[in-house]
Amino acid sequence: MKILAVNAGSSSLKFTLFEMPAGKELIGGYFEKIGLADSFYSIKLNGQKEKKVATVADHQDAVKILIAELLNNKIIASLNEIDGVGHRLVHGGEKYSQSVVITDAVIAEVEKLIPLAPLHNPANLIGVKAFREALPNTPNIGVFDTAFHQTLPRENYLYGVPYEWYEKHGVRKYGFHGTSHKYITKTMQEKLGREDINLIICHIGSGGSLCAVKDGQSFDTTMGFTPNAGIMMGTRSGDIDYSLIPYIMQEKNMTLDMVDNALNKASGLLGISEVASDHRDIEEAMASGNEKAILANEMYVKRIVDYIAKYYVELDGKVDALVFTAGLGENGIDFRKNVLTKLACLGISFDENVNNNIASYKENQSGLISTENSTVAVYVIPTNEELMIALDTMNLIK
Repeated sequence: MKILAVNAGSSSLKFTLFEMPAGKELIGGYFEKIGLADSFYSIKLNGQKEKKVATVADHQDAVKILIAELLNNKIIASLNEIDGVGHRLVHGGEKYSQSVVITDAVIAEVEKLIPLAPLHNPANLIGVKAFREALPNTPNIGVFDTAFHQTLPRENYLYGVPYEWYEKHGVRKYGFHGTSHKYITKTMQEKLGREDINLIICHIGSGGSLCAVKDGQSFDTTMGFTPNAGIMMGTRSGDIDYSLIPYIMQEKNMTLDMVDNALNKASGLLGISEVASDHRDIEEAMASGNEKAILANEMYVKRIVDYIAKYYVELDGKVDALVFTAGLGENGIDFRKNVLTKLACLGISFDENVNNNIASYKENQSGLISTENSTVAVYVIPTNEELMIALDTMNLIK
C-alpha cells in the first residue's frame, strides 16, 4: 500500500510517499515559494537530494509536478497505485479528536475553524482541494495537530476567564504538535510493551512544546489557544503577563497587530539574544562569550525544566520516561545535558558519554541516555510526523 503524506502551507507543499505498512520512505519533496517568480522544489530519492527550478503558479501546479516525478522516477506505474493521501490539518477544534476521511462536510467544518488558525487552516485546505482534484478516486485523510490533545481534562484545558468565552467563542487550550506527541507515545508504547504509559515528551525545535501523557493519552501540554503559549521558542515569546500588551502598545505607539507580530516572530531566543533564533547559532555566540546569547539559553533551559517539573508533579511522580525529540531535542547534546543537570534533584541522572553519542548526524540517532539508578528513564527518539500521518491514513482506509 502506497500512502502520500502531505503538509501544505500558503506558499509551500511538503510530501513523502511511504510503502506501508513497512513505513519505508520511497520519495520525498518540498515545493517552496509557490506562486512567486523564483519558485523551486527539491526531491529526495535514494538518500540523494536534488533541487529543481520550476514555474509553480499554484498548488495545482505543484501536485502535477509531484505526480510527474513519481511517474518519471518509476515510483509508481499509474495513479491507481496511490492508495491514500494524508493531510496535516493544523486545527480541528473540539470537533475532531481523531483523524478522519475528508468529505465536503469535513472541509466545511475545517473552514468554520479558520478563525482559530487563520494562517494554517486555509493553506492546509488548498492542498486538500488540489489533491482531490488531481486524484478524484483516491481517499484523502485529515490528520489534525490538535486531535491528540482532546483527551485533556477540563481543569487542564480551561482558562480562568469568563466561562461564556469558552462556551460561545471556543476560548480554551487546544495544544499543538499533537501528531508528533502521538507518534512518540506510540513508539514508547511499543518499546515498553504496554499501553498505559506515563510520559513527559519534550518536542523541541524552532517551535517547541511539552506534553504530559497519562495512561497513554495526552493529559496536559504547554501550547494553548495558539502555539505561542508555553515555553519560549526560536521567535515566540511563550507565556507572558498579558498586561504588558496594552502597556507596550502605549509606550511604543504600536498597534495590536504589531505587538502580536513581535511576540510571534521577534521574541524568544531571537528577541533575547538579538543574534539568532536557531539554537545552533546561539551556541556559537555563547562560545564566543556573547552574554545575551548565554542569557537566552539559560532562560530557554529554565522554562523547559519548569514544565518538566510541573508535569512530574501532575503525573504523581510516576513517569515511565522523559523523551527528547524534534530538531534540538534529537541533536542538542549540550542542550539535553543542561536540562537534565537541573533535574538531578528529582533523582534523574544521565550517562554523559551516551548522551554525547546520540544525534541525527552520528551513528546512533536514538536511545536510552539515563543511568540505571535514574528515577526516570530518559530517551532520545526521533519524531516522524509524516509517518504518523501515513499510519493514520492507512488505518482509516483499511
